[in-house]
Amino acid sequence: MPENRTGAQIMCEALIREGVDVMFGVPGGAIMPFYFAMWEYREQLRHVLCRHEQGAGHAAEGYARSTGRIGVCIGTSGPGVTNLVTPIADAMMDSTPLLAICGQVSSTVLGRDAFQETDITGITMPITKHNYLVKRAEDLPYVFKEAIHIATTGRPGPVLIDITKDAMQKSVVPNWDFKLNLPGYKPNYHGNRKQIREALRLLAHAKKPLIIAGNGVVMSGASDELRIFAEKLRVPVITTLHGIGSIPESHPLNLGMPGMHGWVHSNKAIQECDVLFNIGGRFDDRVTGKASTFAPHAKVIHVDIDPSEIGKNVKVTVPIVGDARNVLLALLEDMPSQDELSQLHGHASDWMEHIRDLQDKHQGKQQYKNRSATENMTLPPHDVYDALNATMAKNGNYVLVTDVGQHQMWAAQLLDFNAGPRTHITSGGAATMGFSVPAALGVAVAHPEKTVWVVCGDGGFQMTNQEMATIIQEGIKNVKVMVINNGYLGMVRQWQELFENKRYSGTPLSGPNFAKLAEAYYWKGITVERTADVQTAIDEALATDGPVLIDFQVEREVNVFPMVPQNKSIGEMIESEA
Repeated sequence: MPENRTGAQIMCEALIREGVDVMFGVPGGAIMPFYFAMWEYREQLRHVLCRHEQGAGHAAEGYARSTGRIGVCIGTSGPGVTNLVTPIADAMMDSTPLLAICGQVSSTVLGRDAFQETDITGITMPITKHNYLVKRAEDLPYVFKEAIHIATTGRPGPVLIDITKDAMQKSVVPNWDFKLNLPGYKPNYHGNRKQIREALRLLAHAKKPLIIAGNGVVMSGASDELRIFAEKLRVPVITTLHGIGSIPESHPLNLGMPGMHGWVHSNKAIQECDVLFNIGGRFDDRVTGKASTFAPHAKVIHVDIDPSEIGKNVKVTVPIVGDARNVLLALLEDMPSQDELSQLHGHASDWMEHIRDLQDKHQGKQQYKNRSATENMTLPPHDVYDALNATMAKNGNYVLVTDVGQHQMWAAQLLDFNAGPRTHITSGGAATMGFSVPAALGVAVAHPEKTVWVVCGDGGFQMTNQEMATIIQEGIKNVKVMVINNGYLGMVRQWQELFENKRYSGTPLSGPNFAKLAEAYYWKGITVERTADVQTAIDEALATDGPVLIDFQVEREVNVFPMVPQNKSIGEMIESEA
């Protein structure tokens, strides 16, 4: 006979049935029944006690982004759940499958401004795929099943379940025998075959074809298919910030990143191409610059699982709604023979040679290539990335997590990601400072066998570094944090220098002795002030059996170039210091 279960027990069993085995959260009054029930399931459900709910949300994001599985975060009512708003918004912008479980005041006082009552479903409606307010224990089995299905299918994203305290406390006999009923939710995974064939025809006959690979390639597991497709058609590939890792950096067809801080040759290739195939990217404004001037000569093919993204920012010639991997498999299935392709693509080498000539012409203007521009600097930031690059090349079992700012763009530009997809984790659409340390916690929980390198600025680091305590409490040893410390909110300062006559308003930034702070958290702390000590510090961090923080005190006023000014075409880049 089925046994009675409390709503809280049902919540635990529902998560286990969906394959969840780890959660990140902070307890409190309204969510306490759930934590009471967790004790019975502690062998199956690992709970990571974070120091702040924002940290719990970002940790769940890091777990999800590095595994492809759903990340789960927990907060109590009132300030607990409002602290989850930022990671929920971040997950929405970056299509991260996230389940936020929230405690709510009892249904008897709901709507009466009870202690710690907040309408979190109302607050998060614009930043979730869907959310629920559950007031009956009987509804919990179905709601959890449906919520996780919605979060992980179609275009992934965050789903929130707000559960009243009395629903968690009530005992019922759970009904697990049901079918999901979502008549209005039917993601299209396969794409229209006629449109797929038209896309292939355009690409096969193009003289200057180009592929943009976005987050959808990584999330659908389509990296191998993308590489094979590009090789067969001999089409160069540009990877967006979230598309990094979808094709190895060392691959001869990989052109690097486009957009505001992308490479000049990548942006010029976009502006010159005649067919542009965007798979899994959403034509974000950081990629397009002034959208009306983007890819002016190209017929645009756009593959996205979310139909609302197609045609939203850039006019599309061939729209294809579908999963990136399935569409690439269909394209490969319909691919002309190699003999036919050879006849069509006599020009392919000329196009690629032209782009590489552009690269040779413009890349040499970059500061990291021009040592004379940095000879008076004690520690140019680029030297840190050179050393990390060398280390990653020798020790390929890693995931790199970056925060938001100048250091993030240098990492995307200068590091060679050859370890495969899901090895570059960052906050893109929301650009959330403070993302990296807690996200690295989630990555480390998911991948204890890998070195988790964290590159962050001194600004973002000071927003969420309390999760260093969580990393110690959980016995995590594989996180190595590199603070690119320039004493500024660097990206804002750069804009103030270039466009606001060096009016450094609110950007000079003080901070503690980061190495001593690390030691206070029982981490190893290292301070580096000279280029000569950079590689030694990174080697020491890698060799240390435990978490390490390196404070790289870099030159204070170094800018990220190239750069597209606001409201300008990506063809109008500032390439270097005047």
